[in-house]
Amino acid sequence: MIHTTVGQLGHFFVILSFVTSLVATVAYFLSALGRRTSVQTISVEEPQLAYAGESSFGGKTARHKAAVQPATPDNEKDDWKGLARWAFYVHGAAVLGVIACLFYIIFNHYFEYHYAWSHSSRALPVYYMIACFWESQEGSFLLWLFWNVVLGNLLIRTAGKTWEAPIMTVFALVQVFLASMIMGVVFGDTFKLGSSPFLLLREAMPDAPIFGTDPNFVPKDGNGLNPLLQNYWMVIHPPTTFLGYALTLVPFAYCIAGLWRNEPFAWIRPALPWTLAGGLILGTAIMMGAYWAYETLNFGGYWNWDPVENSVYVPWLVLVASVHTMLTAKRSSTALKSSIILTIATFILVLYSTFLTRSGILGNASVHSFTDLGLSGQLLVYLLVFVALAVVLAARKWKHIPTDDQEASVYTKEFWLFIGATVLCLAAFQVIATTSIPVYNKILESFGKISNLALPADQIAHYNKFQVWFFVVIALLTGVGQYMWWRKVDNKKWDALITPAIITLLISAGVIALGGIKNPVYMALLVSAVFAVVTNGSILIGVIRGNYRFSGGAIAHLGMALMLIGILYSAGYSTVISVNTSGLLISNQDEFTKNDNKENKENTLLWLNQPERMGQYQLTYRGQRIEAREIPGYIPRKDVMVIEGDFHGIAQKDIEKNGKVYYKKGDTLALYPENTYYEVEYREPDGKVFSLYPRAQVNAKMGLLASPDTRHKADRDIYTYVNSVPDPEAENKWEKTETYSVAIKDTFFLNDYVAILDDVVRTNEVDGLQIGPEDAAVRAHVRVMSKNGEQVLSPAFVIKNRMVAHPAETSDELGVRIQLNEIDPRTGKFTFAVNRTQRDYIVMKAFEKPLINLLWIGTFLVILGFGFSTIRRYREFSKMRDKLV
Repeated sequence: MIHTTVGQLGHFFVILSFVTSLVATVAYFLSALGRRTSVQTISVEEPQLAYAGESSFGGKTARHKAAVQPATPDNEKDDWKGLARWAFYVHGAAVLGVIACLFYIIFNHYFEYHYAWSHSSRALPVYYMIACFWESQEGSFLLWLFWNVVLGNLLIRTAGKTWEAPIMTVFALVQVFLASMIMGVVFGDTFKLGSSPFLLLREAMPDAPIFGTDPNFVPKDGNGLNPLLQNYWMVIHPPTTFLGYALTLVPFAYCIAGLWRNEPFAWIRPALPWTLAGGLILGTAIMMGAYWAYETLNFGGYWNWDPVENSVYVPWLVLVASVHTMLTAKRSSTALKSSIILTIATFILVLYSTFLTRSGILGNASVHSFTDLGLSGQLLVYLLVFVALAVVLAARKWKHIPTDDQEASVYTKEFWLFIGATVLCLAAFQVIATTSIPVYNKILESFGKISNLALPADQIAHYNKFQVWFFVVIALLTGVGQYMWWRKVDNKKWDALITPAIITLLISAGVIALGGIKNPVYMALLVSAVFAVVTNGSILIGVIRGNYRFSGGAIAHLGMALMLIGILYSAGYSTVISVNTSGLLISNQDEFTKNDNKENKENTLLWLNQPERMGQYQLTYRGQRIEAREIPGYIPRKDVMVIEGDFHGIAQKDIEKNGKVYYKKGDTLALYPENTYYEVEYREPDGKVFSLYPRAQVNAKMGLLASPDTRHKADRDIYTYVNSVPDPEAENKWEKTETYSVAIKDTFFLNDYVAILDDVVRTNEVDGLQIGPEDAAVRAHVRVMSKNGEQVLSPAFVIKNRMVAHPAETSDELGVRIQLNEIDPRTGKFTFAVNRTQRDYIVMKAFEKPLINLLWIGTFLVILGFGFSTIRRYREFSKMRDKLV
């Protein structure tokens, strides 16, 4: 049965959301035109109740009052605003309706819909169904729409009657463009507006042969969620990212509204808390993505300078720069102009990043950018419209911004905040300039030119080479800037910085000497980070003694410094544990695209249950494991016969954990899909033992998908992943049978191992068979000797009800299956049938990453600092607003 009603309802909600956002835009625009604003400079003696900001020019302070002149009496009802509000409310309800319909389709496994079939499957738990909701472009645009709806409703209630109309005009216009991205309406044969998430599979794939024979065909299951996205961080990371994107719209809308109303100062105070909140949320999203990469991807780190990573990092840097200029905008015309430029640039960079990652222009430059769904033209229009709107408006209103009579002194906090913002912007420019190389090529191609520009071969080295120096400067500026901010440096004297400088040099010299740091770049980064810790730490102690609410800046800067130290050590001094000393050639050019010799040295081969010494650890591969839905931890794969494609298995023995039997032999149990875990046992020098479970999946489309497992310690992480595993198709393939007829104590060879038949004895216990009084059973004891010791194989020979059975004994460690086929009492010979197969193994790589916890602790402090600052600035704005009201 094809369920078309829910899709039709969902598409109706899409159309409704587009139309209502358009109505809200027009209505709010007309409401905003109902008021006129002008800027006049008044003397210091005038009443200051309604001032919007202040500037310091030539040592004189001028306050700027926004004179709002209603075009109609205050008691006259604004019908346009009323209509706009209701249109936006209905728009919000329509967006919720779209989300509800799409999730209903995914949750109920309506695989007749292309979206559900492409991204979901019956095996996914509910929380991964939520993740597959935003795996594709349409879902992520919906997420963006949703957060804009939430923020728009908050602004309607908090912005105030004079700000609501111009701000919400911008908000509603953004919603028009976002809603158009999921319209999926075709005009004629060529023009398509948006990509609908409610397309039926037969509409999305009309040429598929199956629909020619069965137009109502519905797949039994979907393709499932990308294995790399089956991680709890992917449930919370994308919503956090898009909330960060949505928050950049708020200061942008305030800025546009301030310019529109000829109030270039007034927008700063209400926009600042939202800007800080955007920095908090977007920064959190970046580090969530980094931790997801650290847990899920196997490149050995948390940051790879991938274009998608850069597309979030760059707007965040500019956003943080705008925070610093906004803090001093009321005292400096230069800072005010910078705030306008940077606030606009932040939102435009978000749109540009969206274009980069969703238009398909990056091609193969990114490992996880979206493919082009035919939206590249719309995305470009979306970007250009807001660029034109912001640039034209800012250019026309620039004359309303006064000019400073004299340049800011080097002894003022405004100067150092501006320098810090400048360095942040330069760091952002370097990243976006390189990331945009495919865009330059595309532009030149459109003019018939051929470009030879290419992305750096080693992107990590390229970006690090520049970014490390930017952050050396930034770390130093945080210390100097905090001392300036809290007036520790007065009367053009820098004496206050001497003590922290001496402490920094002493600590740094000790760490460099004891730690053996020889790289000059690392030395510079360490010294600057330690200086930031010392200076911001001393400021923090002083501030907390007074009022902890003012400590946000010092906490955030301290966290940033700890992050730099964590990055320095975890990336710069990561140690490979898995050094290959066997002399075996493990890698080749077909498997590894990087330095072949390096991969041979840093990957090691582990055979099942054969210990290997690696550095201070003894490592042993203990076998394949799988996850069952109702059993804690992992269970041996050989204990369950997996039913392919069904996400269930049959227990081959009683499955017991911690003394509790979860399943009896023969029971059917539910399994988590697709993933196999490889248990690697670590034995430390003190005898302590722990196991890591890196996972891998041999995917038909994507090859080997490997994810690491990590042991977290106070001073380091042990990071382990597999690079190669046996081919699952060859796992159960046995070579042709070989027979051996031997007597007791004879020696023969099993898969290149020496074997001795020690004895054949009577037995009453054979797995799977009940031995009665009239039955007979014997078991051979075959001792196999390898370099790691001896192993005994015990195949049985059973006569039951005058029938003969030959239960085989299998050894994964030896890659051998042996059966006792014949017993000749006349000669005393025993005939064994032997099959050989590939022995179980893994090729793995392991690192020690020192002091990586400083990175995560620093991240927490940065988030905490942003949180304190956001709350403080919001309270200040609320008090000011209440006074004005």
